[in-house]
Amino acid sequence: MDRIFAIFRNSVNSPDVRKKILFTALIFVVARIFAHIPVAGVDLFQLKALFAENQFLSLLDIFSGGTLANFSVMALGLNPYINASIILQLLTMILPKLEALSKEGEQGRRKINQYTRFLTVPLAALQAVGMYALLRNQGIIDNLSIISLISLIVTMTAGTMLLVWLGELITERGIGNGISLLIFAGIVSRLPIVFTQTATTVNEQNFFNIFVFAALGALVIASIVVINEATRQITVYYAKRVRGNKMYGGQSTHLPLRLNQAGVIPIIFAVSLVLLPSLIANYLVVSKNNILHTIGTSITLWFNPEGILYNVLYFLLVVGFTYFYTAVVFNPKKISEEIQKFGGFIPGIRPGTPTASYLNYILTRITLAGAVFLGLIAILPNLARFFTNIQNIALGGTGILIVVTVVLETIKAIEAQLVMRNYEGYAK
Repeated sequence: MDRIFAIFRNSVNSPDVRKKILFTALIFVVARIFAHIPVAGVDLFQLKALFAENQFLSLLDIFSGGTLANFSVMALGLNPYINASIILQLLTMILPKLEALSKEGEQGRRKINQYTRFLTVPLAALQAVGMYALLRNQGIIDNLSIISLISLIVTMTAGTMLLVWLGELITERGIGNGISLLIFAGIVSRLPIVFTQTATTVNEQNFFNIFVFAALGALVIASIVVINEATRQITVYYAKRVRGNKMYGGQSTHLPLRLNQAGVIPIIFAVSLVLLPSLIANYLVVSKNNILHTIGTSITLWFNPEGILYNVLYFLLVVGFTYFYTAVVFNPKKISEEIQKFGGFIPGIRPGTPTASYLNYILTRITLAGAVFLGLIAILPNLARFFTNIQNIALGGTGILIVVTVVLETIKAIEAQLVMRNYEGYAK
């Protein structure tokens, strides 16, 4: 804790870092102003009631920073950009040209970011059409003419691209990752409303449960910090090599393998699949066909968010996607090739294929702990309601995971800026 206070104190005393922090805060204000500019023709009272009953829309509202529930011009939030980023990451593992581009350093990264922005536009337009169809079926918005529908799609797409631009401004001129910070700001901005609603419904019977809920939340935050920072250190030795009149190598280092390589991505993937039957059921229930209506009602009962089947399936999907995404972002074969290229080796393990097999063996086992942890975080709201009997609030595990992770990464970014400033002063 003293280290954190020292970092913030030094950041305030540093003109350059203080300027970046103030710029980031200014972008937060601009984003929240646009978040309260609503799109015309939407019944906000019915819209909020729909979001209270649909967990998928509630999760999308988290990533939009509360703009979706208000149906502002930024109603789609950063969801299309996140989806585009995931698609580009997967394509990088498949297409050789994108893989080669990702290895070109800063220029390649900028090119991939440009492709991501291009892909965000059609995804945002498609999501805007889907959102209009959903709200029209629920009677929240009236049938629009072609001109009005195009205007709605263009407005919502432009709002998403504006939010992406604000996030990139934070990344370039502010502190930390702009996209993550905007999601963080949206989640935090909703906390006063949640706490106010909770306080107005507290009575003597569930007052004790509030303390249990708070203790559970503190435990979750502490566990997220521990898991997020936990690593398995693999010792790597580098043999001595003579080049000309100089000797290289002859030292040891450590290869850190994080317990949670995938972050919050597996939860995003899993929730999109596990709530898909419920979204389909919403369309079938309102059908005039008796067979379709019966199928929709059955799906709704089977995939009730508070049911056992839903939570078990959700947990297993999170675990599976954690392994999948870890395999995408960490390639043991490439790591072993890089180690061998620079004359390194793991003690007791031969370079090349045996090293890759050893890294895969270690990664598979430590990922299990991270996958189980993410699975528990995903079903945490229902566990919290079960143990505390508080129905009007939910301990959003995904939201807490994002908030804690972004705070940790931002603190590291501020610390890196301070270290860089000290080096620059020493160089002068």
